Amino acid sequence: MTAAGKHQASRPVGRRLERAGIRDVAAAAGVSITTVSDALNGKGRLPDATRRHVREVADRLGYRPSAAARTLRTGRSGLIGLTVTTYGEEPFTFTEFAYFAEMARAATSAALARGYALVILPASSRHDVWSNVALDGTVVIDPSDHDPMVTELVRQGIPVVSDGRPTGSLPVQAWVDNDHEAAVLGILEHLAEAGARRIGLLTGTSTDTYTRLSTTAYLQWCERIGQEPVVEAYPAHDPCAGAVAADRLLARPDRPDAVYGLFDPNGTDLLAAARRYGLRVPEDLLLVCCSESMVYATTEPPITTLSLKPGRIGTAVVQLLIDAIEGVDAGRPVQQVMPTDLIVRTSSQRRSPRTTVSPPRGPAGE
Repeated sequence: MTAAGKHQASRPVGRRLERAGIRDVAAAAGVSITTVSDALNGKGRLPDATRRHVREVADRLGYRPSAAARTLRTGRSGLIGLTVTTYGEEPFTFTEFAYFAEMARAATSAALARGYALVILPASSRHDVWSNVALDGTVVIDPSDHDPMVTELVRQGIPVVSDGRPTGSLPVQAWVDNDHEAAVLGILEHLAEAGARRIGLLTGTSTDTYTRLSTTAYLQWCERIGQEPVVEAYPAHDPCAGAVAADRLLARPDRPDAVYGLFDPNGTDLLAAARRYGLRVPEDLLLVCCSESMVYATTEPPITTLSLKPGRIGTAVVQLLIDAIEGVDAGRPVQQVMPTDLIVRTSSQRRSPRTTVSPPRGPAGE
């Protein structure tokens, strides 16, 4: 038996280890309960030596104030929420997507660093789903235009910070977002410089600002250079619909010779559709998609991706939210724009300019 196993075996069976309480700290430190409370909460007129002594004893005993006691004392639960409301009642497990998973990890760490716990809330437009959770504030990812969930939270006095630039009518305390217009223009110029002559867009049908601003930037670019837009849209919360939309895009008579996909699965969907139609990437079709997933570094060929830096965004939104909850003016701008990063891989590498694009063929084998 190992030393670790021996140590575990010596523990009493069926007994719960008792957690030190404030009375234990007071007895061990030789002071009153009030002195312990003042020392740990930074209150009262205590000598620095007494305050240090109490804190050292509390640390040694492993004392942690109870959440219930903190709620009674401060009126706060220490809980902040994180959710996506864009898709309403549609089933959407957002933490399965790389962007949201990375953003949630960073947000959780930032919350814990300031003494809060992060609660992942269901993607729902019904506030009663959350009614049993006492939230001090909520981060909402990509709220849609006139989002009723955001309005209801604010009406109840719950601070809301959005990951995504809201419309002017949404009453959020602060927001953090990327410059989506600049990111899309950079991608389109990158594809054009690589030889693309007809660039298509795979986009969503929702009204969140990410989708709306990115699609608008593409349409304005097409108008400026005189290209007819080549767009296919689908409900972004439905991965199966994305694969169908990718197939539709490459089956069009005006099939593009380059495509930018706004969402995480678009790269693999487009790659699979290209193979079905006998298109080589990058020789016949250039591909870029927006994703945080490292799977695109190992596809054949590796696919160029746009990173929105969700880790930075997750940290920033939580800092802004807790500042709003605590009434702290930390000097942070309440509207923050984060940089993006285009990770160039083989799927969009430079090639000789093409002057024509062949009409689409049927799927391989037809």
